[in-house]
Amino acid sequence: MRTRNALLPDAESIYRLISSYCEQGVLLPRSLPEICENIRDFVVVEEDDHIIGCGALHLYGPHLAEIRSIAVYPPYQGRGAGRSLIDTLLEQSERHQVTGVCLFTRIPKFFSHLGFSVSAREALPDKLYKDCCSCPKLLCCDEVAMVRGSLPELPAEPRPFSTLVRLEA
Repeated sequence: MRTRNALLPDAESIYRLISSYCEQGVLLPRSLPEICENIRDFVVVEEDDHIIGCGALHLYGPHLAEIRSIAVYPPYQGRGAGRSLIDTLLEQSERHQVTGVCLFTRIPKFFSHLGFSVSAREALPDKLYKDCCSCPKLLCCDEVAMVRGSLPELPAEPRPFSTLVRLEA
């Protein structure tokens, strides 16, 4: 098994792997064009020149990155592929000097063994505004938000929208 950065020719294999988990409701769907557009975010795990797992690191800024689209084909689970993906993505976040890494999962026990702790969704406004507002499970989300590292302090009370508009004018 080896982990490497994904290349554009890997996009179809990544798409098939993620799609197999979307059908079960485990992962959010990612279209092939979206995967192609974001291929530099992905890493893959290969065995015998076949992709057996994938994952992505989405950068929001120096304060936050998200690990997403972690998937390993069932016959290869329990052999270290998932941990290898997470380790590689965490190394990338460190290389970019990101202070906090988040993820949303239905298997928090796995990620807690890798140093992640449960977090309130509200502590991750970047994620909420980018993805959650358009998610079909917005009002019935069954994923657990988890974080590793530090997150910036949020203001005690958000400024009203009209204040934000005036500040930008």
